Amino acid sequence: MLLNKKVLDTDIIRKTYDTLERNALIMMAIPLPFFALAYLFTTSSTISYKAPELPLLLDTALLTLVILMLALHYVNFQAAIKKARIEGADLEDKMMRYAQATMKRLWVLFAIVFLCAGGLLIYQNPGYTISFAVALVFFSLGKPTPDRIIRLLRLKGEEKDAIEALKMRNR
Repeated sequence: MLLNKKVLDTDIIRKTYDTLERNALIMMAIPLPFFALAYLFTTSSTISYKAPELPLLLDTALLTLVILMLALHYVNFQAAIKKARIEGADLEDKMMRYAQATMKRLWVLFAIVFLCAGGLLIYQNPGYTISFAVALVFFSLGKPTPDRIIRLLRLKGEEKDAIEALKMRNR
């Protein structure tokens, strides 16, 4: 019976990891063309467009919001990971908590990238390009890998071995 439970847990962990990895890659790829087009429109001398006239105060507010979201997403993610490290919790529970924290993080970054694209298109403020680059760094750092999961959850022993087994793609 214990063997079947262990196999079941490994399958659930594998499925959770694969889903999380897939979602991270999709959420990273979708906004890239939108920002690329916004960047192209604002830097190209051959393409012209008429941006809506909006108050400059909105530019400041939007850029401030983006920067605050970047900072707060990191703080919230670290707090969620700290809760996921609960002693005595089984690996499946830790992995589920990690997956929830990561998905929340990715959704916030997803929104930030679209806000950066819109802000750049309307205001042509280079602060949005910098914020976009920072968001991409966080996306890259937030992409789940077995090594990151082990490090963030501070796994040891059998738990560490189970997560390292996710590196094997021969299934």
